[in-house]
Amino acid sequence: MQEVSSVRSTKRKDARVNPKLEFPIGKEQIQRKKLDPQYVAGFIDGEGSFSVSIGKHKTLRRGFEIRPEFEIELRKDDQEILERICVTIGIGRIYDCSYERYGWYPHAKYKITSIGNLTEYLFPFLDKHPLQAKKKKSYLLFKQIVLMVCTKEHLSDQGFNKIVKLRDELRALGKKAKTYSGMISEFDKKIE
Repeated sequence: MQEVSSVRSTKRKDARVNPKLEFPIGKEQIQRKKLDPQYVAGFIDGEGSFSVSIGKHKTLRRGFEIRPEFEIELRKDDQEILERICVTIGIGRIYDCSYERYGWYPHAKYKITSIGNLTEYLFPFLDKHPLQAKKKKSYLLFKQIVLMVCTKEHLSDQGFNKIVKLRDELRALGKKAKTYSGMISEFDKKIE
């Protein structure tokens, strides 16, 4: 019998871009021991990344969506430590990353992208076990942006513009700060 609609297909294809990669795993699938929270905070100081992207979104009134993201990326052979961090913090997913086209080793990435999970799990964890290095500034800016989104401040022009400025400060603290410094993105030009 021939398929009528691929939307309700019974012959589902794998939706992943690269079917060789494993599906993301979450805390519920991991059977590892927790780490010392201070160790995790130190690990985040060294390897963690706080980022906020602003992308076009057709159905939103403003036309842009604010997407905060916390991640740690390591080589695949260090995935166990990411699993233990996931269990210690209590939330997040671990994704398989392939960099074959660059000739790199495979990587694994631990991510938290949900605003609810960031405010309910990550922020209390990092407030209780504070970061000690310069990444603390990045965390505080990131947290301020996420809390502004939680209180819907991003819906006003003033709040949205403040988030864009805070995001620029966050970018300026990152490891690509030299390439970012003084450059204005197309998005930023549209806002001004």
